[in-house]
Amino acid sequence: MAQPASGLILVDKPAGWTSHDVVARTRKIAGTRKVGHAGTLDPMATGMLVIGFNKATRLLTYIVDTTKIYRATIRLGHNTTTDDADGEIIQTRYANAVTTNDITSAITGLIGTIQQVPSAVSAIKIDGKRAYQRVRDGETVDIPAREVTVHRFDVEDIRRADDGKTIDIDVEVECSAGTYIRALARDLGEALSTGGYLTALRRTAVGPYRIEDAVSIDELADNFVYTDLSTAMTRLFPTRIVSRSEAQDLIHGRRIAASERNDLLAATLQNGQAIALITDAERNDTIEAKPEIVFATLEHLTGAPS
Repeated sequence: MAQPASGLILVDKPAGWTSHDVVARTRKIAGTRKVGHAGTLDPMATGMLVIGFNKATRLLTYIVDTTKIYRATIRLGHNTTTDDADGEIIQTRYANAVTTNDITSAITGLIGTIQQVPSAVSAIKIDGKRAYQRVRDGETVDIPAREVTVHRFDVEDIRRADDGKTIDIDVEVECSAGTYIRALARDLGEALSTGGYLTALRRTAVGPYRIEDAVSIDELADNFVYTDLSTAMTRLFPTRIVSRSEAQDLIHGRRIAASERNDLLAATLQNGQAIALITDAERNDTIEAKPEIVFATLEHLTGAPS
């Protein structure tokens, strides 16, 4: 029996859809329940959602931790309940006195490794319950600050509106996993003694994957295009070619000769078949490569014996 296909799908999420909506639709299109994504996008947001199906869902843990790039519009002058346009305005502090130099200076203070308090209306779990659900239930949510890294926070355009009372700032942000762009908008407003929230957000990159390579849900339904497991592995990790006998050892959970590298490697056969993710580890004073995640089975192992 042929092994079910596994791979990654790059979806351009439309506005108004939750990430779960995209997963549910993909399950129907792919004909499998085993589907997941590598990082939630808010309903208001559009852009890159990396979807994994079947065995490739096990790669999502690693993709979640990669660097992200976003394009966003920040509006100064108001605060909202959600730090974005989906929330209600709860405070108004107009931005008439804010200058371009003020904005540039304040943004500089948000670049690098910073302590960020995530938005209260977020998917973060507090004692097992999502923060947004606690807010909906009328609870006061206190989320502790956490360390994130903002690699770039580039201003592309600044526009005044409402007779100068509000300012719209188009930005591109490159940041570590776990960074909330909504929180950056809020904190920029606070640094300028005015309000700040997002009016638009689009994720354009997740790790090595770019939005130019993504497809819409409708396009996916018409033409089921995906990156196969082997290609996905070797794009995410350095590759080590293993022999068939080494592949058999890895499938059985046994260790093989060390790779003499400190990072995670994609172990494949010469023909490209995905076998496992491996890493060097010490045991009994000997360093060997051990399997972290095994993808292949003996039944579906290809290639000539070795």
